[in-house]
Amino acid sequence: MAFWAYVPRCADGKYYTRHTDDLERRMGEHHHGRFCDFTSRRRPVTLIWCSEFPTRYEALSAELQIKKWSRAKKEALAASDWTMLSYYARPPCERVSTSALTTEVYREPAEGPYANGVVGNETRGRPC
Repeated sequence: MAFWAYVPRCADGKYYTRHTDDLERRMGEHHHGRFCDFTSRRRPVTLIWCSEFPTRYEALSAELQIKKWSRAKKEALAASDWTMLSYYARPPCERVSTSALTTEVYREPAEGPYANGVVGNETRGRPC
């Protein structure tokens, strides 16, 4: 038996993350307002991401992990944008600009005004 973790987008733009053993039936319940109060007040819902898992435990684990994610990280998951998903997985103080993801490499200066790792208002290579 297969299990699913899924994320639908509601009409008001909010995301709802859950797991189920019958994705088609569950999405039908969301569309008709029969499954939960959250989605019934925000119809219609559109499925933006789902993944199949061999056990309920794995589907539940994925649900609990994704529920904690930011909106931007969920959108990166839905778009299968692994670069942005990785970017949003880092704490905000450790993120580099998105344009620098593939081109910029930061090297600590040996001496000078930036030798302490602080460049402008950003801290590089230090915990938040």
